[in-house]
Amino acid sequence: MITRYALFEGKVKEGRTDAFRKAVIERILPKWRQFPHATDVRVSFAEARDEGAPELPMILATNYPSLAAVEEALASPVRAEARAATESVLAEFFEGRIHHHVTLASEYRL
Repeated sequence: MITRYALFEGKVKEGRTDAFRKAVIERILPKWRQFPHATDVRVSFAEARDEGAPELPMILATNYPSLAAVEEALASPVRAEARAATESVLAEFFEGRIHHHVTLASEYRL
């Protein structure tokens, strides 16, 4: 499985955490769920971090069956829609940057 992560590095504007989280779920998540070939989407909101660790208030993980599926999803019209929704929410609630990482994921169940 291929997982594409979006790491939201920075800060949610003071006093806006609940509104940020609600906006992500209501305004952006529906777009992320429309990416072609995505098998699942996980939105993780930070609750704590190690001392000195960078602040990542949100991490998005989207799973795909292959690298080709990721490339097709990123080339789809949905990406522009998702980007517009994301930029709108970030302008309102977030100060920082987003960086992406594509990984080959293996899960080992207990």
